[in-house]
Amino acid sequence: MKIAAETLPEKRYALFLAARDSDYVKKVYGGYFNVFLSAFAEEGERWDLFRVVDGEFPEMKELHKYDGFVLSGSPYDAYGNDLWIHKLCFFLQTLYHMEKKVLGICFGHQVLCRALGGRVGKSITGWDIGLRKVRIVKDCLLNDLVGAEYAEEAPLPPNSLAIIECHQDEVWEVPSGAEIIAFSEKTGVEMFTFGDHIMGIQGHPEYTKDILCNLIDRLLGNGCIERGLAEDAKLALEISEPDRKCWDRICRNFLKGRS
Repeated sequence: MKIAAETLPEKRYALFLAARDSDYVKKVYGGYFNVFLSAFAEEGERWDLFRVVDGEFPEMKELHKYDGFVLSGSPYDAYGNDLWIHKLCFFLQTLYHMEKKVLGICFGHQVLCRALGGRVGKSITGWDIGLRKVRIVKDCLLNDLVGAEYAEEAPLPPNSLAIIECHQDEVWEVPSGAEIIAFSEKTGVEMFTFGDHIMGIQGHPEYTKDILCNLIDRLLGNGCIERGLAEDAKLALEISEPDRKCWDRICRNFLKGRS
């Protein structure tokens, strides 16, 4: 008798979207959800979207069905007292105790720290917008995060990667037991891990240069940043590139348990 090979269970992930889609991103990409799928999703996976900024969360009884969670950036303050942010902190604490993989990006990085006992606030050096070189703390960690196989195909710069940044808040102190794994000239906590299931990244590995350029124009138009800062950030984008392939690989390896 021939027995059919057992089908592997479908991997399932959730995006907690903490920002509303801009007109530009909706027009060009169909929304931020598609931007994240392009960066992190792989064939054979299921991804669900929860617009937490609008109070949309999964049922608590459904959390065990997910293999990992990604928490996006946001124009809101991670230290704010909005009801949805307090609810988000509770969910993140729950996921931490369930030992679920959670990847926080920008606001997500900051609110993860807050939820798990760290401290966040306004950056003492002001806005960081544009490309930033992030230095990995441990000599061997970059290959571990990206994957030795990939590193052999595409040699990496010594323990540093360029990433797109857009934030005026930062992590002041990581939770007790967490480890800072990357920093930059501008920001002391660019990445942190907590056990093997929590990781935060201050920059935006999912952003393309055009998304940031449009965001810069909106921030300038709203009076949030000065023209000189906007022009400098755009100039840096013209002459340099983020290490997007490496960052995508870091995030995928973490979420899929390959690092």
